[in-house]
Amino acid sequence: MIQKINLFLIILIFNALNPVAAQKESEIQYQLNFSEAQEHYIAVSLKLSNLKESTTTLVLPVWTPGYYKILDNPAHIVDFQAITADSVKLDWHKSSKNKWVINTNKQTSIRVSYRVYANRKSVAESNVNATYAFLANTDIFMFPEGKKEDSISLAVELPEQWSEIATGLKKQEDELFYASNFDVLYDSPLYLGNQKMFDFQQLGKDFTLAIATPEGFNKDRFIKDLREIILRTTDLMQHIPFEEYTFIMMEAGGGGLEHANSQAVFTYGSFDFKTDADYKAFLNFITHEYFHLYNVKALRPVELGPFDYSKENYTTMLWVAEGFTVYYEYLIMRDAGLINSQEVLHYLSSHFKAIENKEGKEHMSLERSSFDVWNHFLNKDAITDATTISYYQKGPIIALLLDLAIRHESENKHSLDDVMRYLYKVYYQEQEQGYTEDEFWQAVAELAGKSLDELRGYVETTTAPDYEKYLAYGALALDLTEVDNPETTLVEREYQLIKTEPKTSLQKEIREALLRE
Repeated sequence: MIQKINLFLIILIFNALNPVAAQKESEIQYQLNFSEAQEHYIAVSLKLSNLKESTTTLVLPVWTPGYYKILDNPAHIVDFQAITADSVKLDWHKSSKNKWVINTNKQTSIRVSYRVYANRKSVAESNVNATYAFLANTDIFMFPEGKKEDSISLAVELPEQWSEIATGLKKQEDELFYASNFDVLYDSPLYLGNQKMFDFQQLGKDFTLAIATPEGFNKDRFIKDLREIILRTTDLMQHIPFEEYTFIMMEAGGGGLEHANSQAVFTYGSFDFKTDADYKAFLNFITHEYFHLYNVKALRPVELGPFDYSKENYTTMLWVAEGFTVYYEYLIMRDAGLINSQEVLHYLSSHFKAIENKEGKEHMSLERSSFDVWNHFLNKDAITDATTISYYQKGPIIALLLDLAIRHESENKHSLDDVMRYLYKVYYQEQEQGYTEDEFWQAVAELAGKSLDELRGYVETTTAPDYEKYLAYGALALDLTEVDNPETTLVEREYQLIKTEPKTSLQKEIREALLRE
């Protein structure tokens, strides 16, 4: 009896000193070390337990959801090795650029180690240096083939000079995290360093704000504005799909990336905004990424999950996932009282101008721009502007036309908001799956009271939309005044959205509802 008690105490002590070992529920245990951060290296250790096959294949993703480009992640893996529990080296080979096949010699438990060179500045690629580390995760963590749905524990050895970790991952202890599967792990970036951390609650949920460059930061104003964005987004979608959410705001750079319970965005390099317009543009940006937790993360095209991380995942619906998110960032900002109705029209006008003053609209449909993003995303050449369009630009235009059409056909009883809520409820909350292109248009028809085939044609072809017809539903029009632009031979126009005198009570009612006038 005494021997058993002593053995139990030894196990307790061992587990206390080794938090990874204490996570018995996870057969996949990762540990990260940053002793070579100054040289841009991360040391990765992986323990795999309960193995049953003679070989184990580890797979490294070659893209990050939301960032539609194949990346050279495998090229940055160095010093890969695998050993048994007794430190005997195991043979391994690569079967493709992103797959490592290990001969386990029928061992039920093995350890794998490798280093990752992380020196890219991107929301989809990791960046490690002596000052901080941003971990995109898809370029760091390999998943055992056939076990992508298994849980993972992650221990982070934080360097002494760093004090904070910001992430959407579930925290178990100070430097120990948990993910229920690899999709969750890949969707939960980490930021390590000495960033400023602020916690607040809203609507019963916990929020963390991590700011790497806090110069000029006005805590009271910014968190107040975030609260309004959160409130108005929740009013729109009538549900919150998380318990905790983390805003990761990094150094100066370009772009941001949405995640299911976090966002990672680059900033201007400080919060000392030179103009009010700059501040509003940044809030638009944050609102965009926040609304993505509904539109593309929870509510998504059926092709976007479960993911195949080894190749392109094609969909024709990014004009909804991204384009509608652009549209709603303006409406949410308006409802939050952060911009007015005239500014909404100004922002929307910029998209009309960007599309209609470019030749690309004659060669690429909106649907095709979604499918072919893998060819063109951050990969521009001499013919890009002349032959392509962006769903970021035309998507919000179609969103506006759809909104107006649904309001018109339903006598303003329904709107695009109702379509988004319907899709969210049916496909995310009830069916827990993505929607198809036909299912999207069926939802539109359901709320409008009729099929909107003409608008669907504007998505599927390069046919010029009848702007005059649809904008008139809300007593709006486009200023088509010609603008002289010496850099192009095209006749450019203002394409500024303007208000017109309503001719019917329905037009007046629709515009008032749309612009909250």
